[in-house]
Amino acid sequence: MYRKVFASKVFDRKVVLISGGCAGIGRALAERLAQAGARLAILDLDKTELESLVRHLADQHNAEALGLCCDVADAVAVEHAVAQAIEHFGGIDVLINNAGITHRSTFAETELAVFQRVMAVNYFGALHCTKAALSSLIDRNGQIIVLSSLSGFAPLLYRSAYNASKHALHGLFETLRYEIKGSGVNVMLVCPGFTATDLRKNALVGDDSIAHQPPLAMGKVASTQDVAEAIYQGALKRRRLLVLSNVDWRARLLARFFPRLFERVLLPRLSGLKPQPFRRG
Repeated sequence: MYRKVFASKVFDRKVVLISGGCAGIGRALAERLAQAGARLAILDLDKTELESLVRHLADQHNAEALGLCCDVADAVAVEHAVAQAIEHFGGIDVLINNAGITHRSTFAETELAVFQRVMAVNYFGALHCTKAALSSLIDRNGQIIVLSSLSGFAPLLYRSAYNASKHALHGLFETLRYEIKGSGVNVMLVCPGFTATDLRKNALVGDDSIAHQPPLAMGKVASTQDVAEAIYQGALKRRRLLVLSNVDWRARLLARFFPRLFERVLLPRLSGLKPQPFRRG
């Protein structure tokens, strides 16, 4: 739905940089912020999809958008892409660290390369983008939005590398928030629940290949548009933490205070998988 009547002007002409912006929540955020009048710098690996999205934003939303082909795991590439965005637009007002990948495999069966790849994208990708954009964000009293996950506080079965990367994001950005207190920059961590994206369809498996399996049935799944709208509203209020899930408070309560009950009752449901008995050797 195009939200123009009574629209907020907070993001009008503001420059928003989104990593992983061509699909899923990233694309929905690009469209929502384009509706709000933002100018967009979009990082993604797929050059064809970037060009298509830039055209779509211009045609459908009359939005100024710059597509930058970039692997967020590459610090030098990110520094160059962010510098291009700053040169093109004059600065960055909002950074959305959205790029991410996941996997589905037991810890014992997951090769080291999978852990390294997931951390490289999910954790170091956000670190690289923030390092490169921080000075401009401080100059413009900007905002950093980090896409974490329900697994940032409630672990999901067979996602050890993914869970670890999301915990690492909380450690990094909660520390950064304190360090730049008084700078005018807000840091908002976003923890969506299960969302209808391609993330799980393209999950890695233990040998570092892509599973190419259909999404698992996990009950109610949010649309990317609804998640993007909630993030947009949270950004307007410059919130610090935004938890979006149909099991948010229950998962947090059980995982923290009743871990055994969480493991027995909620963990299998959240993971969409039945735990397999441990076998030696």
